[in-house]
Amino acid sequence: MAKGLSGEDRIIRVALCQRNLFVGDIPGNVAKIRQSLAGVKDAGADLVLFPELTITGYPPEDLLLKPYFAEKAAAALYELANEVEDVVAVVGFPQLLDDLFNTAAVIAGGEVAAVYRKRYLPNYGPFDEQRYFARGDDALVLDMDGVKVGVTICEDLWYPGGPAEWAVLDGDADVLVNLSASPYHRGKGPEREEMLATRCEDYSCYLAFCNMVGGQDELLFDGHSVVIDPRGVVLGRCRQFEEDTLVMDLDLRGVSRRRLHDPRWRQRHGSKRDQVRVVPVRRARRKKPKFEMSPPVQVVRDEAEVYAALVLGTADYFRKNAFDHAVLGVSGGIDSALALAVAVDALGSEAVTAVSMPSRYTAQHNREDAAECARRVGVDFKELPIDGVFGCYLDALEEPFAGTDPNVAEENIQARIRGNVLMALSNKFGWLVLATGNKSEYSVGYATLYGDMAGGFAILKDVSKTWVYRLARWRNRTEEVVPPRVLEKPPTAELRAGQLDSDTLPPYEVLDPILEAYVEEDRSPEEIEKMGFDRELVYRVAEMVDRAEYKRRQAPPGIRISPRAFGRDRRLPITNGYRSGVGSGD
Repeated sequence: MAKGLSGEDRIIRVALCQRNLFVGDIPGNVAKIRQSLAGVKDAGADLVLFPELTITGYPPEDLLLKPYFAEKAAAALYELANEVEDVVAVVGFPQLLDDLFNTAAVIAGGEVAAVYRKRYLPNYGPFDEQRYFARGDDALVLDMDGVKVGVTICEDLWYPGGPAEWAVLDGDADVLVNLSASPYHRGKGPEREEMLATRCEDYSCYLAFCNMVGGQDELLFDGHSVVIDPRGVVLGRCRQFEEDTLVMDLDLRGVSRRRLHDPRWRQRHGSKRDQVRVVPVRRARRKKPKFEMSPPVQVVRDEAEVYAALVLGTADYFRKNAFDHAVLGVSGGIDSALALAVAVDALGSEAVTAVSMPSRYTAQHNREDAAECARRVGVDFKELPIDGVFGCYLDALEEPFAGTDPNVAEENIQARIRGNVLMALSNKFGWLVLATGNKSEYSVGYATLYGDMAGGFAILKDVSKTWVYRLARWRNRTEEVVPPRVLEKPPTAELRAGQLDSDTLPPYEVLDPILEAYVEEDRSPEEIEKMGFDRELVYRVAEMVDRAEYKRRQAPPGIRISPRAFGRDRRLPITNGYRSGVGSGD
């Protein structure tokens, strides 16, 4: 126990403000910080945490290359600091000095009392931080009247060692705080929690991890902020996929005792002391309301987790880009049925229009199912047949097509007519078109450019076909929004008589594991073959994926829910002589 501190002084009240920030909206983000500070101050918080780059939102991308952007962010931060009394707040912002730094500002006593600059700058997957930031070179420990708090930012905790370890081992920090913008993918929350718990056990300290929440283009932040004790036990947890505030009392009286029983501590203590800045910051001395400990909220998993991610990502894309109405094509198939359900859950039924565009090849049961999907979720429904327009196209192309057999050209004309109809409605009424294709189709190019790929946002872009079925069945658990017949019938593009997806593709329960291994895990065809798949099929699928890159580059953005999505995560050259198919030399 620190000399001169009473037991009560060794209890610190921490507030985690998990917030949905808007990239570039500096005034709006600052207003959200002000509002949050007022609430947690009433709760008696000593220390208040916000997510990484709170002032600007994350990731600002090339806005950071505009010097005036960073200058406006800093000016807003310092103006905010002048207003903050009786609480210590840690707020993220980009700091422009001789270079640009991803920085955490410690606000106390009406000023910026200290800053910490992120050391580990991720440059993989969706991250490009080394493009924008220089790295920090030391650790920061706040001495809050004898209670030591180490400040870190996101990736600084992802690896053993570095500023987090220095703050604890050499700066005697009892608590680590971490400002984060950790993007979501399926199952990420529990994985991240396990890693953070390991850090707490290794360093014998408490951790308060404050993550961002909300959608930013294709990225989604799940929140799931946590407070963890030195044993790796989660004491408190914010809800996933929504703004939340967590206030916790941390009783630090057992931390020093625990370290005395850890021989690793004694052997490593003090070796990096010259890389630790210790900054005194006073705690407000005021009467606090009584703190009531409650169990952590439960973690949402599997289909419930993914569905919540899709809803939040869709809602934020519309809200933050000032769109107020969606339009999408409904075919009577499973993809459009699920996309429609997500759109309604995200935006409300009054903000969605569903359009059926039957052709001469559309089965009657699909026309009925398209209308039924719309009826079940209560949206405006329009049926606009396209066969007359299709006939005009065939008449116009009769001379150049003479002497040829019908093929994909005639099939894709129908898909492009449908894309044109939806875009016409978009232009006329200001609606945003939602593309309804899934990741399996985008992977192998089973989608039509300027046809079913047309749109401003693709809800299911990172959702495989097998997961489409899983999510639809899950959504039906409380109310049957997807008609049973839609779940049971075989998938079809219906661009020619009797067409089924299985005419071109293997069954999705076979295709999707191959795609997951090849696209998300970067396994070679040989490795995938050894997993028990047919050699010829594996190489054919790999070739289809490779050849479809030019299509995917022209696809609308969609919500990232896998560890490796098309777009930010997977950037292969379109002009590319390497092929993984048979005969490539692999």
